[in-house]
Amino acid sequence: MVLKNVFRTTALGLQTWSVFSGARQASIAVPALRQSIICSSFSNWRLTRHFKGDETLPNQPVRQYARPSRKKQEFPSQLQDLHSSMLKHEYASVPLAQSVDDVVKKLLTLEFANHSEKLRLKEEQLIAKVQRDENDRSSTEVKVAIMTAHIRNFQEHLHKHPKDKANKRWMLMTIDSRKKKLKFLRRTRYESFVKVCQELGITYTFPPEYYRRVTRRWLAKKAFCNKVFKEVQKQKAEQREKQKATEAKEKELASSK
Repeated sequence: MVLKNVFRTTALGLQTWSVFSGARQASIAVPALRQSIICSSFSNWRLTRHFKGDETLPNQPVRQYARPSRKKQEFPSQLQDLHSSMLKHEYASVPLAQSVDDVVKKLLTLEFANHSEKLRLKEEQLIAKVQRDENDRSSTEVKVAIMTAHIRNFQEHLHKHPKDKANKRWMLMTIDSRKKKLKFLRRTRYESFVKVCQELGITYTFPPEYYRRVTRRWLAKKAFCNKVFKEVQKQKAEQREKQKATEAKEKELASSK
């Protein structure tokens, strides 16, 4: 019995010592693990300063579920047909600009022109297509041509910078004003309206006849009103037939007398 008790006490002591040593090792290992995590995150942070956004870090796992990057479709610019050898609008009518040196001619052409100068030349090209005569600068057709050039410029800018709310607001305002001009032109001069739409590539769409917002309650009410209207029309048709029948009988009685 004594030996058994001795063996039991030694076994319990070994178990308690093993538990104590394991906890001690765990208490030592947890701070070491935290330190290693902090060091790795600090190293990744330092590496991100030297890597671009589309590159992967050496210690960072690659996520296979990430969405592939979508490339934006190229928006056709209205300034593509303007060649760099064309003169600016201010110097196009000057005959001396054709006989100058090559260095000076580069300064007068679109090779070193900014965006506003190119847009100005594009406006003049569109105006020349629809103006009534050479001196026409204030007709409705000319205003529509200028607005069309501005709208296409806004669309191109909005495709590159979709979060530019001010540009979108100006584009919508210009579209509305051009729609009013086209409506007036269609009512007053239909032939010039058709010519402007063909020359500038504008598709005129008619506004909807009804602007009310469609809801379930409105649809149910409309269906009920249509049903009531049909029933009323049936009753009126029956009354007309009865009235015609009575009138025919009265005529027969009058003719018999």
